[in-house]
Amino acid sequence: MRPHPTFLNTADLDGFDARTAALQDPRPHPTEPQLVQLGRALLGEALDMLLGGALEDHVVPICETLIGGLHAGVQRLERDADREREQLADRLRTFDGSEVADVDLQEAKARADALDVAAAAMGFVRDAAAEAYAVATGEVWSPWRGSVRGGISAAQLDAQAALRAIEDRKRAVAHPGDEVVAFRASPRSDAPEDAGRIFDALNWARTEYPGMSLALTGAKGGERLAKRWAQQKGVRLVLARPDFERFGRAAPFRANDQLMALQPVCVLVLPESLGRAAEAGAPPFGPAMNLAEQARRRGVRCVRIGPKAARAVAT
Repeated sequence: MRPHPTFLNTADLDGFDARTAALQDPRPHPTEPQLVQLGRALLGEALDMLLGGALEDHVVPICETLIGGLHAGVQRLERDADREREQLADRLRTFDGSEVADVDLQEAKARADALDVAAAAMGFVRDAAAEAYAVATGEVWSPWRGSVRGGISAAQLDAQAALRAIEDRKRAVAHPGDEVVAFRASPRSDAPEDAGRIFDALNWARTEYPGMSLALTGAKGGERLAKRWAQQKGVRLVLARPDFERFGRAAPFRANDQLMALQPVCVLVLPESLGRAAEAGAPPFGPAMNLAEQARRRGVRCVRIGPKAARAVAT
């Protein structure tokens, strides 16, 4: 960490350092690289302890809980900053021009700015930890509830929030955009051949719909590969997670209803693995076929991913 300069000159600083310098706090503040290193170190220490040991089978819930705790800290700081801004707005409305009122305004703004910087700092730690987790395990962390305000490479939205935002476009943070591409795949479609064809299909979809958001349920297998693609490409994710506690075995199909309610411009499905010989006699994955059928009935463009080229099953 390094102390702030005694005068405010942010011309030679990057974005985060400029924000910390603008606070004019005499105490040193960690830099973005230091915060990133902290996130990597936290997950690195956890993974070093877990992998290869008796807790290795439980590395996913343990690491996702640690990252989730960092995310909860970001959300708490963001809520506190929002409350400070609300109070700042109230003071502006009642400002009487007095010196006391002016001091109160400056202090309220300083508190809001400091909370914004703290939330950003915690976000760097969270995102670095999530990246280290993905590199080490191949899993992609995403928050179980709510949305992420930027930060991670692929902004992730909760499907319920996205649906509410379609009705009220003023909620710009949660709106999925006008080019939603829905995707469902068999949980067993995780062979190298599956990964190649899934990435081909998603790259094609991004060419067709440059402003696309990718909507899926986040299930294991092909959908997890698609999540990783979105993270790497910086494509926004909309997650419609099945609610098994509420709907039981019907949950995957109810999730399809959410995906279609997002009004997708295109649906991609991979109902069976392309690289597992044992899958030859297995029936296609029902929820993927159901999504394709819903798209067909509504006249939504639908593409079934095949071993050579994606072939349309409905237009």
